[in-house]
Amino acid sequence: MASLETGRESGTSNQSDHKNPSDICGLVDLDTCEIPLYVCEFVEKEIGNDFKSLKNVSNLIETIKEEKKHLEEQVLTVSSEAPKRIQAALKNAEDSKTSLDLLLQKEIVVTESISVHLEEAAPWMDDLGVLINQMEEVERYLSYLKWISQIEELSDNIQQHLMTNDVAEAASTLPEWYLTQVLMWIGNHTKFLQERIQPILTKSGSSVNAHLEFTRGLVMLVLEKLAVDIPLLLYDDILFCHLVDEVLLFQRELYTSHGYPSNLPNCMHILSEETCFQRWLTVERKLALEKMDSMLSAEAAWTSQYKDISDVDEMKVPDSAETFMTLLLVITDRYRNLPTASRKLKFLELQKDLVDDFRIRLTQVMKEESRDPLGFRYCAILNAVNYIATVLGDWADNVFFLQLQQAALEICTDLNASSKLQLGQLASMEISVFDDLINLLERLKNDMLSRQVEHVFKEVKEAARMYKKERWLSLPSQSEQAVMSLSSTACPMLLALRDRLLQMEQQLCHALFKTVWQMLAEKLDLFIYQDIILANHFNEGGAAQLQFDMSRNLFPLFSHYCKRPENYFKHVKEACIILNLNVGPALLLKDVLQTASESMNACSSNDKLPSSTAALNELGIYKLAPQDVEILFNLRTNWPNAGK
Repeated sequence: MASLETGRESGTSNQSDHKNPSDICGLVDLDTCEIPLYVCEFVEKEIGNDFKSLKNVSNLIETIKEEKKHLEEQVLTVSSEAPKRIQAALKNAEDSKTSLDLLLQKEIVVTESISVHLEEAAPWMDDLGVLINQMEEVERYLSYLKWISQIEELSDNIQQHLMTNDVAEAASTLPEWYLTQVLMWIGNHTKFLQERIQPILTKSGSSVNAHLEFTRGLVMLVLEKLAVDIPLLLYDDILFCHLVDEVLLFQRELYTSHGYPSNLPNCMHILSEETCFQRWLTVERKLALEKMDSMLSAEAAWTSQYKDISDVDEMKVPDSAETFMTLLLVITDRYRNLPTASRKLKFLELQKDLVDDFRIRLTQVMKEESRDPLGFRYCAILNAVNYIATVLGDWADNVFFLQLQQAALEICTDLNASSKLQLGQLASMEISVFDDLINLLERLKNDMLSRQVEHVFKEVKEAARMYKKERWLSLPSQSEQAVMSLSSTACPMLLALRDRLLQMEQQLCHALFKTVWQMLAEKLDLFIYQDIILANHFNEGGAAQLQFDMSRNLFPLFSHYCKRPENYFKHVKEACIILNLNVGPALLLKDVLQTASESMNACSSNDKLPSSTAALNELGIYKLAPQDVEILFNLRTNWPNAGK
């Protein structure tokens, strides 16, 4: 306080000697003073230039003392509590370690106990395994004995009916026994009929075939039996379908093993009767639709079962499409031997309806996947559409379907059901029975391909934005560069193109990929020609750089797919020829084009005038018209003064 008072007095008496009387810190030299700067600032803040406020210094000192005391108490509290917390933490750690040691000891004991138990139980397990195997074997025997018991029961019933000469009742006991029995009778009597009976008939001058007549008689019995059984099973889908399967197998065995002619009465006549045939059609349609639902919802619906075998999987056919075409092929085999063409055509219409239904389902799935036209499922659908269209095209040339086409022509002619044009096309084989479906599938395929090409083209076009803005007018000439290199602005475009081509090549079959890259090349050719070349001016270096980018980088991307990729970029290739033509030949060609243009305007017919087309052809220009070449000449900036 005494020093502050002294300072106050000296400050009052020598106020005029300081530069800033209002600054308390100005009373001392801050460079040599031992008082910290923050203390000076605190005094300045609390007292300032009002010396009357010095009377509050005592209060200020008291306040600071209290704060100091409070801080010291806090420090003491923390100093006393920290060791307690550390001790508690150490104790917890020691307790945890002790518990862990106990658990480890228990684990060792339990492990040893388990090992001992397993060793002791091993013989029991072996014995139990033997007992289980014996039980399973006994169960198999019991199941086998049950079937034998049922067979014996049926056999006893049949034998009782046969003993009373009730053959019909015996046959009704077992809607498959009589089919198998008839085939056995035919096979067992073949040798007897051919070696014993046929010579007698031949010797007597008879033209009767003993084996054939015997077979025909048994078949007539089968037809009578089927005529009774079919109405009873007509509305039980499972039994009716099973009956049809057995009849078809019986009929095939007659044809293949016993040489039964198809023009004689057979089981197919029974299946062709109106009521039975309509029910057969209905059941076939129902079961086919159920199988289609199953194959499209299967986990492997869109993967190829031959995906790991490149030689077999060249069409990359998804499992659903291959299963569907197999289904159609099975249906064809089932109705192939129907006796009348009209019945076969009904089944053909069923097959066409199934194909159209499958096409619609593929279209629905395609629309769900259209957000990603390069995705795995979208490409699989495209492969499926292509495969179905290809197979139908092959079937159209099959003799069986050509016969159906001829039958359809005759029916349409009798009923006047088609136009003269359609009848003429059917008669001349210009169209097939599957043409309508093939056209719809081709339309779907082309639409999907266009979406893919447009998707890739947009991506490549977006990546080419900076390439379009390249400074073609001011690039250094080729002689000014040690080595020509790809334009940096072309890298994003070419990388995007390369990646997408590789992706589509891996996911599409060869025929589809060939169509895709050719469509894409055509769009890129026009894009580069119209949006890059015609939209810019080129000096000698710019023209050389463009040609290097195209011929040494863009075209080689497609060299994996064809020998002369530049032929798919004719606009770009020929534009590069014109832009890089030496000045002398360029001036001569320009004069030729100008002369030809003037002669055309004057309607001159002088044959001695040079042909502009011939001049262009000599330079390898076939796509661009003379007017296009003149436009390209106007984009060049490396003309001499005399040529301007």
